[in-house]
Amino acid sequence: MEEFLDTNLLGEQIVSVLKGIYDPEIPVDIYELGLIYDVMVSEDSEVKILMTLTSPNCPVAETLPKEVEEKVKAINGIKDVIVEITFDPPWTKDLMSEEAKLELGML
Repeated sequence: MEEFLDTNLLGEQIVSVLKGIYDPEIPVDIYELGLIYDVMVSEDSEVKILMTLTSPNCPVAETLPKEVEEKVKAINGIKDVIVEITFDPPWTKDLMSEEAKLELGML
């Protein structure tokens, strides 16, 4: 019997993991910063994450996507993770959640 995959539950677990990953220069997690543009979960337990960085010259450009990939891949039941970096649209402070803006004193 094939096991049923609850993609919504998996999506919630992924978001929870993403909220535990911080930009080392900003004391806010990458999800609340608005760096995660999309999370797609296939019926085959494969995940694609579309994300950006605060700038193309971001010092963690090499390490942050790898950290995202490794931590999401560690979730039980996920077969593969692809992290794609995009700068379209470019990240702006407008993408930050109210929570992030409050944390950074921008409200």
